[in-house]
Amino acid sequence: MVIFIVYTAIKNKNFLSAGSIANIVSLVAASLPMALGIAGCIVLTGTDLSGGRVVGLTAAVAGALLQDRTISRKLFSNLPAITPGWILLTVLIVVAIGALIGMVNGFFVAKFSLHPFIVTLATQLITYGLILIFFMLNGNNGQPVSGLSQEYKSVVSAPMIQFTTGSGAKISIPWYVLYAVIFVALMWFIWNKTAFGKNMFAVGSNEEAARVSGVNVMATIIGVFMLAGALYGYTGFVEAARLGSSTATLGLNYEADAISAAVIGGVSFVGGTGKISGVILGVFMMQLIISGMTFLGISGNITYIIKGAVILIACILDMRKYMTRK
Repeated sequence: MVIFIVYTAIKNKNFLSAGSIANIVSLVAASLPMALGIAGCIVLTGTDLSGGRVVGLTAAVAGALLQDRTISRKLFSNLPAITPGWILLTVLIVVAIGALIGMVNGFFVAKFSLHPFIVTLATQLITYGLILIFFMLNGNNGQPVSGLSQEYKSVVSAPMIQFTTGSGAKISIPWYVLYAVIFVALMWFIWNKTAFGKNMFAVGSNEEAARVSGVNVMATIIGVFMLAGALYGYTGFVEAARLGSSTATLGLNYEADAISAAVIGGVSFVGGTGKISGVILGVFMMQLIISGMTFLGISGNITYIIKGAVILIACILDMRKYMTRK
């Protein structure tokens, strides 16, 4: 990564400019909550393929509830005025939607011992169907949910910090960067300082041993998937405001990026292994790779090849470490 950063900076001096770094930090902050959620599923030796579609559904719901009341074409009419209380309620609604889908995932994984790949693939398709139905409501006919209120966009994307460089360029750090920092601290506390976090690692390491030790395995699995779903819901809330609208395709392949970041950061598919710091590092590395390719003028289509190769190599290295320890 150091060689890649140095090479990219030599080829394009703007790569390490203040504006570029601020943009990378902002993009990392937008991706981090979802990666933190999906990392917990991987700790359980599973995964979650439904995450991207949950982001898409919750982004659509958040956008529809927080459209500007003065525009003529709204998905829902007769909604109350947009106040801080209404924005907070919208956050709770989309987080609850995500947690509910996560509860469904966790229940079927825990109750019927189904592999998370199969369960979350099914809920991915179901959720996408719900998205398509949602975008057809009230004669919307699949059109994007746009015209979002300024209050909504300001809460998420307004500059938290703004400064001017020596060249006169204005650099802004949006509010959702602070929110991401708060989520990192919260997840670190949950993973490292709570009985739930310790149970999660115990179940991921050896489910039967955890059950014999008195851990409520079913509750732990459901809890991990619900927490992941809640983080997807929050991500949807941020994405709609950050992008300025919501479409039926929003969230596509988001789970792939989150899984890539978690695996690069050392969250093992073998189970029971992972650190919050590793997830953060993984998200930064993935974003550096993507941004670096842009600055090098490499086609965006190649990005998918790079992501796939990174996941494959990371999993190979992870398995080699596991076999060596074993």
